[in-house]
Amino acid sequence: MQQRFLDGLAPHAALNYLAARDRIPEAGRRFSGLRVQKEAAFERAFVEAGGLLVAGCDPTGNGSAMAGFGDQRNLILLVQGGFTPLEAIKIATLNGAKLLKMDDRIGSIAVGKAADLVVIDGDPSRRIADVEKVKTVFKDGVGYDPAKLIESVKGRVGIH
Repeated sequence: MQQRFLDGLAPHAALNYLAARDRIPEAGRRFSGLRVQKEAAFERAFVEAGGLLVAGCDPTGNGSAMAGFGDQRNLILLVQGGFTPLEAIKIATLNGAKLLKMDDRIGSIAVGKAADLVVIDGDPSRRIADVEKVKTVFKDGVGYDPAKLIESVKGRVGIH
């Protein structure tokens, strides 16, 4: 759990999230880790068998997944689960576009494609944790300062 995640949550959402975490017994936490390992093995086998694996953040409103931060965490978990950083990036970008049959328009960087991009201070193709070092966010062709974006919603995630 990262402090930046807790800082983004509205106070009541943070309390609910922390209370829910505290209700998980130690044995359940160990089981959860084993479940994640088993799921990672399943995902690798799925891809090796020719499956199209996609990843994305599904903020459900319970405070356990936050858009952006959750996507970064997904990439890190994919690499921890045995995918290379480049494979994880493709799973989280191009594969989703392929699933939606929109890969001719989005999902990779190419002339003529629409793209929302992030500029990273580092090389996530070598060190996936660098995905957390976002310097600029481009949405619909406009660049945004990620620190200002985060500050603008600090303490408000989970209100709506």
